[in-house]
Amino acid sequence: MTELPNRSVEKDSDRSESSAVLVREMNIDDIAPIFHLGEQLFTSDLYPYLYRTWDEWEVIGMYNTDSEYCLVAEIDHQLAGFVLGTIINKASWIYGYITWLGVNPNFQRRGVADRLVDKIIERMIEDNVRLMLVDTDPANTPAISFFNRKGFGNAREHVFLSLNLAKHDYYGRLINYERDKAERNRPRLRRRS
Repeated sequence: MTELPNRSVEKDSDRSESSAVLVREMNIDDIAPIFHLGEQLFTSDLYPYLYRTWDEWEVIGMYNTDSEYCLVAEIDHQLAGFVLGTIINKASWIYGYITWLGVNPNFQRRGVADRLVDKIIERMIEDNVRLMLVDTDPANTPAISFFNRKGFGNAREHVFLSLNLAKHDYYGRLINYERDKAERNRPRLRRRS
């Protein structure tokens, strides 16, 4: 899921050297700052379903399994953004997937997302990826515009459904069963005559 504002395109030459965007591989010390930035970007008011999937294990898992596709952008030694990606091998095709892309609001409009996406694309091409995928909320028009500008296309909307299991019949029966079981196993006091 991406969180990008509308912004104009800036060239690296438009910025001073001291505030250039440095893109590097994520390291273990980046896990907590990336997680906390994601908490700021992927909030329940903007993305109610997505918010539930963003957690520290999402970042740790990606770092452990796909570290070469976990990139960090820095400006003046500060976290400016991140991209977390993976590859999927299907038969003779290798797909690249940008799972998360986030830019620190303090560093928007400085080419951070451009640099991150360009770098992950380079890495995926080097690893023989034939097709890249990314998804975002259909209402996130800044992200859609950004990815269209980067060459992504063929947009398709999909339906996301949910089921509150607490309201499912089986859930209620299971809760009642466990409550009855606990009641049966509770030690009983003996009455003395």
